[in-house]
Amino acid sequence: MGIYLNPKNAGFREAVRSEIYVDKTGLIEYTNKYMNTEQKYICVSRPRRFGKSMALKMLAAYYSRGCDSQELFRGRKISRKKGFKEHLNRYDVICLNMQQFLIEAPDESVTQYLEQEVTEELNAEYGEILKGRSMGLAAALRKIYAETDRQFVFLIDEWDCVMRERQNSETLQKQYLDFVRNLLKDQPFVALAYVTGILPVKKYGEHSALNMFTEYSMTDQDVFEEYTGFTEEEVKGLCRRYDMDFEETGSWYDGYTFIKYQHIYNPKSVVESMRRRRYSNYWTSTEVYDALKTYIEMDFDGLRSDIVHMLGGGRVRINTGSFRNDMKNFEVKDDVLTLLVHLGYLGYHFDSREVFIPNKEVIEEFESAMSVSGWPEVMRVLKASEKLLEYTVSGDAESVAEALDRAHTEVASILTYNDENSMACAIGLAYYSARKDYVLIREFPSGKGFADIVFLPLPHADKPALVVELKYAGSAGSAIQQIQERQYVQALEAYTGDILLVGINYDREKKSKPHSCLIERAAKGKGIL
Repeated sequence: MGIYLNPKNAGFREAVRSEIYVDKTGLIEYTNKYMNTEQKYICVSRPRRFGKSMALKMLAAYYSRGCDSQELFRGRKISRKKGFKEHLNRYDVICLNMQQFLIEAPDESVTQYLEQEVTEELNAEYGEILKGRSMGLAAALRKIYAETDRQFVFLIDEWDCVMRERQNSETLQKQYLDFVRNLLKDQPFVALAYVTGILPVKKYGEHSALNMFTEYSMTDQDVFEEYTGFTEEEVKGLCRRYDMDFEETGSWYDGYTFIKYQHIYNPKSVVESMRRRRYSNYWTSTEVYDALKTYIEMDFDGLRSDIVHMLGGGRVRINTGSFRNDMKNFEVKDDVLTLLVHLGYLGYHFDSREVFIPNKEVIEEFESAMSVSGWPEVMRVLKASEKLLEYTVSGDAESVAEALDRAHTEVASILTYNDENSMACAIGLAYYSARKDYVLIREFPSGKGFADIVFLPLPHADKPALVVELKYAGSAGSAIQQIQERQYVQALEAYTGDILLVGINYDREKKSKPHSCLIERAAKGKGIL
């Protein structure tokens, strides 16, 4: 019926007609459940290309009185749920894309422009009630509700763009947040408010202007986990359909983890890889990439050290509580790391409160950002990593030790610590190029303990598996012995290829602080050859 008021279902219809469509209509079961409850204010934040706009098109198609979507939802998951027909196309829907208003509005008149545009459509639909009188949007909606008992569903896309793109305009940000609060909070005409963006609700001091919203973010999606990206089962189905390797798909696009769903995939990248039948970096360059370059140059309380640690396959514990949900106000490194979680550049484990780099696609983004951000030490290690892998696979232990000496020295110039974790980080980074052909797993549960690092070859790779044990002021021989005695190879019993045992020792007591290495070949169940 209108652009903003009661939009039609064309957007969702286009989505379901696409070559690849994954049914996420189950999300509607929860929005129906929260309708006209204290939980009716929903803020869902996700990175770019994680289906935010798609979800809003689906909700608009379902709730809007401006269309008949019964046939469009026939056979979808939501059609089998209680309450499906009760809410189908029964509401006045106001659908807003804040990015559009921010672009089109003169100077800082965003909210005024929005009110003008939406009120015009309300007058066209409810002219008899409003009678052409000049009033604000909230006042107009109250009057309509008073006369008709009709409630509204509010769908707001890119709700946080003001915070992202007008970082230096505190006045505009506060004006905008006050407007949204006045429009939605404690208003009887609100049946449901579903807003989505990259960032959670902006915090001012110890309170939020929009504290009525329940937040579902990349640190805790709660009931919306399944609808945040593609699940493992959904990706398995796509891999079968397009004859693509599931394990390699995971190494490229998996890595986002929640409580119930431990494997969430970047949906846009999975779709592109299936359609094109090849694995690549499909991360779309946006202002977010420019932000990444800026943030990795910051060194709040050892931030650079933590990023290097994660590039080496490690994890970093963070506190997400101090983050103010914007892209400007940072007090400590945890604020920047939390932002990178919301941007999709880091995964977050809820129970351990740890962050990590989730997959190959994101690793490439970090590599690109570092190449232009003044990290020469790290780039030298990365460029040398291919040669190190060649030395390892060929059994050239002496060359491996020499290469690790150089890598550890380079990495130590950035790291704020010098211990076993430092060595593990240096080695993980030194084997960086191995991620093209391997999945790197630190603290791999195996036999009677945990192997320090295991490299599992991807299906396309004609390479041996690597079981790496690190010793700190010990010996390379004792590292190999530990692999044998604790039966680390046992966990790779299902692997049919060759397995290399790699023992590495770092002796910090000697003046030259040398590394030593021993490489032996094993066959599963047969010990050392």
